[in-house]
Amino acid sequence: MPANRPATEEPRLTVTRPPRRRLRRALAAALSVPVIGLVLLVASGNLLLPLRQVVTIEAKMASKRDFFQDPVVERLLMKHGFRVHITNMGSREIAKQDYEPYDVVFPSGQPAADLISRERARANRPVLLYRPFVSPIVLATYRDYAEVLTAEGVAKPLPGSGGRPMYYTLDMRKFLDLAHGKRNDVQRGPRDGGGYRWDEIDRDDHVRNGNRILAQTSDICEANSAGTYLGLVAFVEHGNDAPDTEAEAEQLARKIKPLLVEQGLPSSERAETYLSPDGQSIAPISVIYEHQFLAHQIGHEAARGATDDERVLLYPSTRFVTEPQLVALTGDGARLGELVSKDPELQYRAMELGFRSRNATSGTTSDELARFLTERRIPVPTSSSDDTRAVLPSLPLLEKMIEMVGDCPDRTGGR
Repeated sequence: MPANRPATEEPRLTVTRPPRRRLRRALAAALSVPVIGLVLLVASGNLLLPLRQVVTIEAKMASKRDFFQDPVVERLLMKHGFRVHITNMGSREIAKQDYEPYDVVFPSGQPAADLISRERARANRPVLLYRPFVSPIVLATYRDYAEVLTAEGVAKPLPGSGGRPMYYTLDMRKFLDLAHGKRNDVQRGPRDGGGYRWDEIDRDDHVRNGNRILAQTSDICEANSAGTYLGLVAFVEHGNDAPDTEAEAEQLARKIKPLLVEQGLPSSERAETYLSPDGQSIAPISVIYEHQFLAHQIGHEAARGATDDERVLLYPSTRFVTEPQLVALTGDGARLGELVSKDPELQYRAMELGFRSRNATSGTTSDELARFLTERRIPVPTSSSDDTRAVLPSLPLLEKMIEMVGDCPDRTGGR
């Protein structure tokens, strides 16, 4: 290098640091979203769900799948490590077809559950039964039809109904008499038209309906609600007594067959039809479960601030409270049964869906539903002191009557 060349300075790189305060603010903004998400996961109890083993319960269910398919119930079950995969079918189908691959089956009433538990007991494979809630069958109708029946002396408002009643008691004997063509103790002959029609007893043109006076049911061969209603009708027609022999049962089945209308619909769809805008023109009276009606009224009040004033219930004066039984076939099924029967959150959600929850200790129906409805200004259904407790025929005789009335095909599935 030439000696006379001037020396040059090395270039310097200057790093500018942001102020500490600005840096803290940027970090706080970036961290706020995951921190808030973490807090929400902890609060909801879902933080450990990805790490917890989730058990998939294979289940056959009838109308009580309404409970297990509710999004809130699904979330609560997932919190406890359960996912329920449901195969939907009627209660009698559940009992008649193969249920060995399943963890639980949940028919809507006791007869189907008894069929299953008896068969398993004969095979020395007993089951565990759980009764988490209760829902009686009811006759769902519309205000105009209830008022026609009231004017006829067949129905009357239940005590405590107040101004425009939501609940009535239905005299089953008088109601079935109208279907037989008997009115005010006078029987008319077949030439006069047989059973009465709505427009024949409607003095004030409330309904203008020329159909026969009947309660329409789901498919008798499949649905517990229809089979239970058949049992109620049989009880009344047999002088408030159940048949004792096969001959009596067969004779009674032939007698009541014209009083039962098979529509081929599962219980949930029968309720959906009743609650639809066209329900009144399709079926003036439908046999459904009480929880389906109450869930509608709870939702209607929450959405609109008032109950649905046009839809009302007829409680048969002869009653049979359905006892839905969750039948646990495996250990995982038994864990699910324990959970839905005793978990306070699941029991409360059942009440929000219109079910009468059971006290886990005493097994009796609690008063929580009445308080829940009262808080929301929804009338509370009450019982009439004149009601008769119905007794269903023995299981073999009830099965025989259902098969005769419904002309049921063999659906044993090779079992």
